[in-house]
Amino acid sequence: MSIEEIEKEIAEEFSMFDDWMGKYEHIIELGKSLPVIEEKYKTDDRLIKGCQSRVWLHSEIKDGKIVYTADSDAIITKGLVALVIRVLSEHSPDEIVNAKMDFINQIGLTQHLSPTRANGLVNMIKQMKLDALALKTKV
Repeated sequence: MSIEEIEKEIAEEFSMFDDWMGKYEHIIELGKSLPVIEEKYKTDDRLIKGCQSRVWLHSEIKDGKIVYTADSDAIITKGLVALVIRVLSEHSPDEIVNAKMDFINQIGLTQHLSPTRANGLVNMIKQMKLDALALKTKV
């Protein structure tokens, strides 16, 4: 499934909720399904800078595709990172770098997050794209 198809799927998923409480609950549920990062990768150098909560991100390349795992100590933040991993993981570095991430605005996420969480989300995506650029040389 392409990044755009996954984004469309997420936009449809979020359109089923009438209010933001339902959407927040869904984000929290997504966090519970996050592929857990191995403890050995929960190091300070893997913390995403600019996030108020602690978010560890590990990126590796497998068969030409980048696979992300992550964890956070905050439940909504964990759900947010699960959401972006669902969109970007298991795609080529070029696909990740060029992803527009339109679903974030389509589901109204930026308007309903606190400024610190919205900034953290931007930093998560930025770090994932930077990792994709760095791993591109290994393809």
